Amino acid sequence: MTRVRARIEGTVQGVGFRPYVYRLAGELGVAGHVLNDSRGVVVEVEAADETVERFLARLPVEAPPLANVERVTAEPVEELGESGFSIRDSPAGGEPRAAVTPDSATCPDCLAELLDPADRRFRYPFTNCTNCGPRFTIVRGVPYDRPNTTMAAFTMCPACRAEYDDPSDRRFHAQPNACPDCGPRVRLVYAGGGPVLDARAADPVEAAARALLDGAIVAIKGIGGFHLACVARDEDTVAELRARKHREDKPFAVMAADAASARDLVLMNAAEEELLLTRARPIVLAPRRPDAPVAPSVAPGAPRLGVMLPYSPLHHLLLRDAGEPLVMTSGNVSDEPIAYDDDDACSRLAEIADLFLLHDRPIETRTDDSVVRLEDGRPLLLRRSRGYVPDSIPLPLDCGRQLLACGAELKNTFAVAKGGRAWVGHHVGDLKNYETLSSFVTGIGHFQRLFAVRPEVVAHDLHPDYLSTKHALELDGVRLVGVQHHHAHLAACLAEHAEAGPAVGAIFDGAGYGEDGTVWGGELLVGGLAEFEREGLLFPVRMPGGDAAVRQPWRMACAWLTAALGDGPPLPRGLRGQVGPDAWRQVAELASSGVASPLTTSVGRLFDAVAALCGIRAEVNYEGQAAVELEAAVDGGERAAYPLPVAGDDGGPLVLDARVTVRAIVRDVERGAAVPTVSGRFHNALAAATATACRTAAERSGAGTVALSGGVFQNHVLLARTSSLLREGGLRVLVPERLPPNDGGIAYGQLAVAAARVAREEGHDVRA
Repeated sequence: MTRVRARIEGTVQGVGFRPYVYRLAGELGVAGHVLNDSRGVVVEVEAADETVERFLARLPVEAPPLANVERVTAEPVEELGESGFSIRDSPAGGEPRAAVTPDSATCPDCLAELLDPADRRFRYPFTNCTNCGPRFTIVRGVPYDRPNTTMAAFTMCPACRAEYDDPSDRRFHAQPNACPDCGPRVRLVYAGGGPVLDARAADPVEAAARALLDGAIVAIKGIGGFHLACVARDEDTVAELRARKHREDKPFAVMAADAASARDLVLMNAAEEELLLTRARPIVLAPRRPDAPVAPSVAPGAPRLGVMLPYSPLHHLLLRDAGEPLVMTSGNVSDEPIAYDDDDACSRLAEIADLFLLHDRPIETRTDDSVVRLEDGRPLLLRRSRGYVPDSIPLPLDCGRQLLACGAELKNTFAVAKGGRAWVGHHVGDLKNYETLSSFVTGIGHFQRLFAVRPEVVAHDLHPDYLSTKHALELDGVRLVGVQHHHAHLAACLAEHAEAGPAVGAIFDGAGYGEDGTVWGGELLVGGLAEFEREGLLFPVRMPGGDAAVRQPWRMACAWLTAALGDGPPLPRGLRGQVGPDAWRQVAELASSGVASPLTTSVGRLFDAVAALCGIRAEVNYEGQAAVELEAAVDGGERAAYPLPVAGDDGGPLVLDARVTVRAIVRDVERGAAVPTVSGRFHNALAAATATACRTAAERSGAGTVALSGGVFQNHVLLARTSSLLREGGLRVLVPERLPPNDGGIAYGQLAVAAARVAREEGHDVRA
């Protein structure tokens, strides 16, 4: 006989781990106990040696679906000769270190109950168990117990309480456990708050589905906030939703009832379908079927459609009652954060939604849907939020200090860290208004409480006007670490792969504040977590009118033509009829003089210029629209490439000189070349030049690894072709996987840089 004490760390609380251990112990006949503490789960077992060995071997392998066992450590302890196995209460005290889990899609068992007329939870929109349901969006504090969630106001009925107290039941300690007799309720109201009475409908969800089929726009309160929904095939209603929401072109997501329905909308391989079915239930971008039953206005100009499956019982019921796919877009007005409070939603969305499907379970933290795409067989996160947050991500080192990173301005996320672990926050959005800034500040406070982080070091972007930077500078009693934007991109990619560098980083995006005060965005960096050198760049040109050039890509076309052809370039063929001669002349003068026209090396702005030269897009309605549509136009069979020389063979900075490229593009467009041909040749040129520059930088530095990151590398064609060329040249390629390549990964990179610098400068013990 032997007795051991085992500590299990990872995501092991709030996921049914203790009842799982209880059942495993009963199956193997071991004595002992299991309990939660501030660090995870502790188990003591006593049995024959071989039985204890089997128990420890099976413990991590057969863990519940939502558990993530990171570490099991066991040590022998004194035998007690006890019999039986029990679940003990958690000890009081101790700093909370146990993981808070993400929200998880409805499990098969709960879905079966939801659809079973004989079950007491038939059509109950809040069915859940320890294997599924809301977690992060309802938790107010730790430990994760019902009083610390938004379910605290709902007292369980005797039947639910019996399930909650029974270790053999899958609802044992399921904190949101409820039923129609004791739990939250749903209601359908008009914008003014009056109830909707529909004699044809048995319940509010069915009434909402009928309204949708009749052409209504319905605001639906989900797990992390509100959606605005309408029937996806109804062009008139989709167009009306766009008009009311002031969202001219940015694609809407579509929710399908199941995987079979999703296959009617998009072309999916097995890996993409598996991604769609994960417990996170993200929006998955996949090629749209030509005959997909969706209105043209759902995703105008986009070759991919964002599809997702129901992830809550309410969504399952609504999709089944409607009987067809629904648009499910964020419940907000453009540029505002999503609504998550009933009163706020009914106020802010009153001019958009005809009806509101509400419920009385409060949402503690607003959380947008996550967006992901498959890239080279692996998920590429474009927005990391519901279903993924707040899972922790390791840092390559522990500097011994507690950290906060404030992130960037666009696609903002924040992050906190201690003990070599980072918790990257949910997608906040663009920090351009009070509402979003308030959400940012509230989110930081929530994470600090959940993970007991009291920041000693605060990392921020170098841009002095970012609201995230200003927030950092206003904090008292902390050490500030400024991190250059593109270095943060490089560090984020390295750190998530547990690398410290050195590596070459090709970091391409729209804009980032450079160390020289100019607008960077096409950078070749060589370095690691603590430091970097700028080894190369895209040839710098002017941004006529500053931010106006972001909204009007034709300005960047004018700037690049001025750089390529000289002052006063003629209005190119692709823009005739879209831009007036006087406006063109005035902007050309700005580009020549440099007045109100900062220098930029941005690859994002180069994409804008090429899209404008091709006549694709003179003005944009959302960030990156011109680049998205230029990529969509690529002729996949085009193998030719425009010239794009890389200067700097003399040992100086490498410069990707796209002036030659722009001249070639203009010649092709003037000759009447097809836009897909031009786009394909441009993508090939940029991929080849990037690979050449990276190889040169690698040879100079001795680095054998290249990191590709920044928002431009969301472009599938560019990423795939650049990666292929680099690998053919014998280089190892890293791309972001657990975090977005766009600015949603900046905060994590800031943490990695700050941790490395503090560890180096203050001499802390570093855990590699």
